[in-house]
Amino acid sequence: MRPIGYLVLVPFFFLSSCNSTRITSTWRPKDVASKKFDKILILGLMQEKDGDLREKMEQHLLISLRSYGYNVICACEEYGPKSFENMTEKQAIDGLTNKGIDAILTVVLLNKIKERYYVPARIYYSPYAMYNSQFWNYYETIHDRIRSTDYYREDTKYFWETNIYDLRTKELLYSIQTNSFNPESTESLGHEYGQLIAKNVVKNKILLVGK
Repeated sequence: MRPIGYLVLVPFFFLSSCNSTRITSTWRPKDVASKKFDKILILGLMQEKDGDLREKMEQHLLISLRSYGYNVICACEEYGPKSFENMTEKQAIDGLTNKGIDAILTVVLLNKIKERYYVPARIYYSPYAMYNSQFWNYYETIHDRIRSTDYYREDTKYFWETNIYDLRTKELLYSIQTNSFNPESTESLGHEYGQLIAKNVVKNKILLVGK
């Protein structure tokens, strides 16, 4: 159970329409000061089928955080796709500690929804074309309209949560919830997400630069 904290709701319109990812809420426990960490592990938690997406999310977040001076590594490079599978908590924590890691930033894909919906075709014509006395003009307009192809469109929505943990105390320091809508590619999604999360962490002074 999380300690009593506070929730910050962020309006959707604070980002320009060109961005596919936006922060919906953040959470931070009360009376917890910013902390300095020497090494932060970025860990993506997703289904095996989303392995490529996991790598993109981890790697772009790593690049963005490093640009602000943080010492970070990503689990996909350090531990591979299986991470801590078949390990006990003690084995995992001891292994991380032995590598000098003192904080973990998780990236979790909470849900991915695909919505397919009907989009009717549209034919624009003037009243003159409809009601003038020329049969052929009327025929061509209506003929094109009734034979035009209707189609279906598919939207994809991602629901994310990023948490930051102090490995020494096992304390949750910060949580960020985001939505992504129809990203152009996993590469662009990872890039945009990494920049957004890193900027928010720096702005809210969640982590102090180590060393």
